[in-house]
Parts: sequence; structure tokens; C-alpha cells
Amino acid sequence: MQRFTEHATLAGEPILKQPLLELCGENRLLIEHHMGIGEYSSETIHVNVKFGCICVKGTDLELCCMTAEQLVITGNIEMVTLRKGRSQ
Repeated sequence: MQRFTEHATLAGEPILKQPLLELCGENRLLIEHHMGIGEYSSETIHVNVKFGCICVKGTDLELCCMTAEQLVITGNIEMVTLRKGRSQ
């Protein structure tokens, strides 16, 4: 299965529980296949994923809803970055 997924070209489909991000304008971010929250404030939210951390920066950030599979961040989103490796 791993060999297949490395060579597959399934545009837009997450493979093997890789994180999927959907940014809706500048005020809503959906993240699927997360592994919990590493840091949380109104200006910074770090979301742990399989291979690192998704860092969201902005103002008035809020974790709107969260399930085992997905979470939604709302607020004035200014930057979304990926930090590979273990979060600190």
C-alpha cells in the first residue's frame, strides 16, 4: 500500500491520514487528521500532525470546534506554516 500511495496521483485526496487543510477566506481554517493541540492562544495555535506541526498566527484566534478527526480555527488568520519534525 505504501508503494502504491507514493506513486498515485489522486489530486485533492489525502493519502494515509496525511493532514488536509482547507482555508476559507482569511477567517476560517479546517484541519483534518490532526494529532492534538500543542500551543493555544488568541494569537498562535500549533496543531500537531503526523510529521510535525501546523502553526497558525493571527489575531482573535479561537478553536471553534474539535473532534478526533478534524478541528476548525476561526479569527483573523494572517499566516499558516508547516514545521516538520517534532514540535517543541
